[in-house]
Amino acid sequence: MHSKSIFKKDFMLVALGQIISLFGNQMLRYALPLHLLNQTGSSALFGTLLACSFVPMLLLFPIGGIIADRVNKRNIMVILDFSTALLIFLFYLMMGKIAIVPLMAITMIILYGIQGAYQPAVKASVPVLVETEHIMKGNSLVDLISSLSSMTGPVIGGILFSIVGLIPILYVSIGCFFASAVMEIFIHIPFEKKKAPGNIFITGWDDLKGSFRFMVRDRPVLLKVSLIYASLNLLLTSLIVIGVPVLITQHLGFAPDTANRLCGYAQGIIAGGSVLGGLLAGVLSKKLKSKASPFLLIGCALSILLGGIALQILRGSMVIYIVLLIGCSLLLVLVTIFTIQIMTFLPLLTPKDLIGKAISWVMCVCMCTNPLGQFMYGFVFEKIESRVYLPFYAAALLMIGITVFTRRIFSGIDQVGVMRR
Repeated sequence: MHSKSIFKKDFMLVALGQIISLFGNQMLRYALPLHLLNQTGSSALFGTLLACSFVPMLLLFPIGGIIADRVNKRNIMVILDFSTALLIFLFYLMMGKIAIVPLMAITMIILYGIQGAYQPAVKASVPVLVETEHIMKGNSLVDLISSLSSMTGPVIGGILFSIVGLIPILYVSIGCFFASAVMEIFIHIPFEKKKAPGNIFITGWDDLKGSFRFMVRDRPVLLKVSLIYASLNLLLTSLIVIGVPVLITQHLGFAPDTANRLCGYAQGIIAGGSVLGGLLAGVLSKKLKSKASPFLLIGCALSILLGGIALQILRGSMVIYIVLLIGCSLLLVLVTIFTIQIMTFLPLLTPKDLIGKAISWVMCVCMCTNPLGQFMYGFVFEKIESRVYLPFYAAALLMIGITVFTRRIFSGIDQVGVMRR
C-alpha cells in the first residue's frame, strides 16, 4: 500500500538540510561576484568569473551522478557541506593576503564544483525516499526550497552587503554549511552497496559511457529536451544572470549603496518567480503534460522581450527596474515549471540503477551552455554602451525560433512515461 504523504522524517531532513545549505550558498553566489564587480567595475570580468565557475560544476555533474549511485547519498551531502564550510573559512583567512581576482576565482570554482557533485545526490534521493506517485511533488518541494533560498539569500545578502560588507556574509554562510552537515548526519537513505569490479576509474568511465549511451540510443528524447533547455540557458537565463546586476549597478543611474541593495532585492524578487513556479508545478502536477512545454518556452521568450521593451521605451530608473523584474520573474516561473517537468519524467523513463547518472547527465547537458552564455553576455554589456535592450530582443527572437522548430519533440514523452509505468 502506497503512502499518501511525502512528509516522512528522512525526506524532511533532506529538505531542511537543503534550506539551510542553499541559503548560505545563494548568499555567497550573490555577494562574491558582486564584490568583484564593485571592486573592478568590469562586466567582462564579472561574466568571465561566473563562466569559469560553472565549468567544474558541469564536469562534476556526471561524476556526481556516478558517486550518487554507488555511495550513500547521505554521506555525500555531509562531506560536501563540511567541505564548503572549510572552503569559506579559508577564503576569509586569505582575504587581504592574496589578490582579490585569483582568490575569488579559485573560491568560486571550488564552490560551484562542490555543488556539481552535491546536487545529483539530492536529486537522486527523491525517488528513493518518496513513492512513485509523489515524485513530482517531491521534486517540486526540492525545487521550491532551492527557489526560496535563491529568493531570501540574495535579499538578506544584499542588505548585509550594502550595510556592513562581505565579512558578515562569510560568517553566516559558514554557520549554514556546518549546521546543514550536522543535521544530515541523522538522515537514513536506503542504500545497497554495489561491488565495483576491477579498477574504480575504469568502472566509473564505463558507467559514464553506459549512462550517456542510454540517453543517446535508448532515450534520445532526454538528450533532445536537454539540448532545448541548454538553449534556454544560453539565451535567456544567462542574460538575466549577467544583465540584471550590470544594468542596475552601471546603467540605471542608482547610487552605489542603493544599487547594491536593489541588486539583492532583484535577485530575491526574480527567485520569487521560481518559488511561484514550484508551487504551480506542485498544484498542477496531475494536469501538467509535456505537450505544454512549447507554450512554456514561448512564454519565456516573451518575458525576456518585456525587459527589452522597458529598457528601450520607458523613462525613469525605478520604472525600468520594476518592469525588468516583472519580466525576469515571469521567466523564472516558466523555467521552473519546465525544469520540474523534465525531472519528473526522467525517473519514469529511466531504470532505477541509472537514475543518478541520468539525472547528472541531463543536468550537465542542460547547463553546459551557462558558461558560454555568461562569458558572451559579459563582453556584450562591456561593448554595447547604451543599447542595452538589443540582447533582450535578439535572445527572445532566437528562443521563439528554436521552440517552433523543436515543438514536436515533446509530443511523445507522455506516452513513453505511461508505458514505463
